[in-house]
Amino acid sequence: MGPEIADLAQTAGTTMVALMATQAWESARDGVVALWRRYQPARAEAVGGELAAAREDLLLARASGDTGTEAELTAEWQARVRRLLLAQPEVADELRRILGELEHHLPQQQTTVEVRLRAEVSGSGRVYQAGRDQHITER
Repeated sequence: MGPEIADLAQTAGTTMVALMATQAWESARDGVVALWRRYQPARAEAVGGELAAAREDLLLARASGDTGTEAELTAEWQARVRRLLLAQPEVADELRRILGELEHHLPQQQTTVEVRLRAEVSGSGRVYQAGRDQHITER
């Protein structure tokens, strides 16, 4: 397995699980099931059911504060997609197309940074504090 296939499987698994808790879930599920239906028709219905069960697991885990389930589901779906790509490499182009269509539905990653500043000044000292950029011009 080449690194390109591994990267594609990783992206697909991560994207599918990330979209499970969004408004775009049905589109994501339909695209993935259609992919299986086209390349492994005997597994398509089972994959649809497994995706629905995974979504329920994810929603329950998030509601209970369980952070490990999402990582487990992501790894599981990455492996499933990787196996599909290994069995039928021609799936890659269609999978890339589906991921491209779903990309704008992905939740935006938000990073929160907490900044605490504390200063003590005595006499005629000065303190300049900033949580980000600071420009000081003294004359």
